[in-house]
Amino acid sequence: MDSADAVRDRALDAAGELFYARGVQAVGMDAVRAASGLSLKRLYQLFPSKEGLVEAYLDRRDAHWRGRLAAYVERHEDPRARILAVYDWLERWFAEDGFRGCAWINAYGELGAASPGVAERVRAHKAAFRDHLAVLVADAGRPPALVWPLFLLAEGAMVTAGIEGGTAPAARARDAARSLLDG
Repeated sequence: MDSADAVRDRALDAAGELFYARGVQAVGMDAVRAASGLSLKRLYQLFPSKEGLVEAYLDRRDAHWRGRLAAYVERHEDPRARILAVYDWLERWFAEDGFRGCAWINAYGELGAASPGVAERVRAHKAAFRDHLAVLVADAGRPPALVWPLFLLAEGAMVTAGIEGGTAPAARARDAARSLLDG
């Protein structure tokens, strides 16, 4: 028999793929059941509501996304290069097969007004990303006033890449970030 964690992971793997590829509202619990191989009863035992499943999906994706970003950025020794590495990492992410924009922006667009739990997770994810940028800016000895413009460049690149496709928004945001850092 599968451990409870393995079963939960199976459900979240299936939900994550479906929600990100199709959108949260387009995916019913029956589709998650079919993709995970779990019974609907077991799925509802793990996640009593679809909203609870969406929240768990966002929490899990947050840890993975921020971990990947931090690992990439930390490979650079120069503090200024670490800031620009954020945009390099975004460019790599945008080039991934199946990239469909920012999962949190997408989820907020679909459910944010109606789901306080989703809205809270989206805000927490964005705040954690902004806080990460603030640490990078401080480590580079740059003024705190740069955090918001750098954050908005990254967020704008995510939205634009999600809509238009391609990696160019990250390259453009990196160029603008470089100008801010040099200015």
